[in-house]
Amino acid sequence: MVNEEPRVPELPEVETMRRGILPIVGSRIESAVRPPCSRRPILLTPRIDTFNRRLQGKKIVDIGRRGKRVMVEIEDSLTIVIEPRMTGLVLLSDPPTRDHLRLRIELSGGDNEQLLFWDRRGLGTVRLLSAKEVKSNIDDKLGTDALEITADELRKCLCKSIRAIKVALLDQSDVAGIGNIYAAEILFRSGVDPRTRCNRLARNQWRRITTEMHAVLNEAIFYEGSTLSDGTYRNAINGEGSFQAHHSVYDREGKPCRRCGEGKIRRIVQTQRSTFFCPVCQRKTGIHRSLLGSWRSTSWPEAIE
Repeated sequence: MVNEEPRVPELPEVETMRRGILPIVGSRIESAVRPPCSRRPILLTPRIDTFNRRLQGKKIVDIGRRGKRVMVEIEDSLTIVIEPRMTGLVLLSDPPTRDHLRLRIELSGGDNEQLLFWDRRGLGTVRLLSAKEVKSNIDDKLGTDALEITADELRKCLCKSIRAIKVALLDQSDVAGIGNIYAAEILFRSGVDPRTRCNRLARNQWRRITTEMHAVLNEAIFYEGSTLSDGTYRNAINGEGSFQAHHSVYDREGKPCRRCGEGKIRRIVQTQRSTFFCPVCQRKTGIHRSLLGSWRSTSWPEAIE
């Protein structure tokens, strides 16, 4: 049985969280508190008393992101690494519920008095790491960020793989930040069948995938991510994202394709995950005529079918 639980946040949602909490840069940490919670506990390391002691009085110097992780950078080369996973939120304002509040960091010296981590399912993690630990535990294990990777880098990384391209794009060790929703949207806009093996893709297809990867992710960031039907994902001030209104294929099974007008969106299962695509205009070879007017490049080297 396929788990249909929406698996956000992905890169656009985490980048939205990062931008949303930028106002805390310059604030000092007064304390870190783990509120009472009867739900499944999150992984928080080190234990809260040590976590609090190491952070008290220290200044927040920057807010970064690594793939799907928010990096709260603290003076003395410390970083709070927050991985929201399926249902975690990084917030400045009151959380959706008090029952699922996992961590409260009390602040001074700025406009915001707190930084919160809320997680309905308890699958997220919060870790306090040194610079050396960030490199060994995170940077060395992640591929190039999806917003930064070039077509040549993507092709070099994946072109020998026999995995389906949709499956390969989800591997964070190859390219960091893409999840199920955005992989489907990227491949739709690229006109590439998600079942195509990586070693069967032509150089121009890698260019299209990379171009659309950057376009889709930046557009999703502009709309502050996707809040799906369960309503879990929220931005830093507890508001909804709106990119879900712009999904072309995700969760649109059986509906007409918005691009070609000929096909109906199909759902298949790949590695226990739902994949949505248009069987008419997403092709393993060639390019459907419906893409010609929307493509960002100056030419289409493939034959039109």
